[in-house]
Amino acid sequence: MARILVVDDDAAQLELRCQLLNLGGHEAVPAFSPSEAIRHLDTADLVMMDLRFPNVHGKDDLAEALSLIGRIREAARPIPIIVVSGWPQCLDGHPEAELVTRVLTKPIGLASMLQAVADVLGAQGSAEAAAS
Repeated sequence: MARILVVDDDAAQLELRCQLLNLGGHEAVPAFSPSEAIRHLDTADLVMMDLRFPNVHGKDDLAEALSLIGRIREAARPIPIIVVSGWPQCLDGHPEAELVTRVLTKPIGLASMLQAVADVLGAQGSAEAAAS
């Protein structure tokens, strides 16, 4: 069982994704904003996040997600990032795109989401075993 930090500003999407991950045997930790997500990074095995969050003016802003990706990569230990977005092409041309482990395009079903989590966590475990 993995502890998955789920970050989305859409309450319905956040709740649904958390419920599905919990049904899949994981512990989903919801975060409604990038700043809330930062507070939970130290206990997360994986971050599943959206790409658009409101900025200080209340407008959807890709910069908020890009900043969060950078902050996750600055964490003391490597944490895989799965981006779930209806507009994954927004990452194109941004250096943060190279920092993301996997990108999933909405809508995404339970089986696809759980398979992506298993693939990412399996790859991380294999990389850690090879490094030791």
